[in-house]
Amino acid sequence: MSSTSVGFHIAGWSAWAPGRETEADWRNWAQAAPGADEPASPPALPLLLRRRVSAIGQKALRAAWGLPDVTTARLVFASRHGEFARTLSIMDSLAAKSEVSPADFSLSVHHALAGLLSIATGNRQGHTAVAAGPDSFLYGLLEAAACLAEAPGRTVVLVYHDDPLPTPYDRFGHPADQPLALALALSATGAEPGMCLTMSPVPPAPGDGAVTTVTPALDFLCYLLGNNREAIISGSHHAWHLETLDAPL
Repeated sequence: MSSTSVGFHIAGWSAWAPGRETEADWRNWAQAAPGADEPASPPALPLLLRRRVSAIGQKALRAAWGLPDVTTARLVFASRHGEFARTLSIMDSLAAKSEVSPADFSLSVHHALAGLLSIATGNRQGHTAVAAGPDSFLYGLLEAAACLAEAPGRTVVLVYHDDPLPTPYDRFGHPADQPLALALALSATGAEPGMCLTMSPVPPAPGDGAVTTVTPALDFLCYLLGNNREAIISGSHHAWHLETLDAPL
């Protein structure tokens, strides 16, 4: 592993997208096979994480809820747009000179879901919110890996979520955008060397555009659930190299 790489194990993961809610759904998707496995019931969320939380916010919290050590882990939340529908609602209220919804105001910031999850789990560790445009997932992963390197004895939970932009701002999005929530538990050690990954920035390939055409979080999931030992995931400024190692970190 080079000095510019960061290493971590995936101790657990959970994801949601329309039509893909269970681990079996995602594995069938990654292998381009029809779903045949018995789906598992999603974990129940406490009322605190359901009341006034948006649909995509609930999916993100549900993905994180059942991960290892979520009650004691460092939390990293990453999202390009966050709760943008709430922000739009606030702007509409201000334009109409009407009262702003207190719930929209308090839950519109990127830190809001991290705060709710911390309260619900009794987690007193710090948390970070990352917004880095189309590279939000990749820089969220880098932040999570950096937190793990700083304190290897503590699990780091990364939660990524995004929704397509609502009208009239959807013209600033990308046609491939879709609702997605992904949660990963990163640890410094793991029982299976095959789950050990490295990530390092490499120069973008010639001709790479300013905006990715495939969601980096989906590219990561496809790699995680597939059989390839290496993958290159393109961001807007860097391409990221992922590699599965034969030996522990």
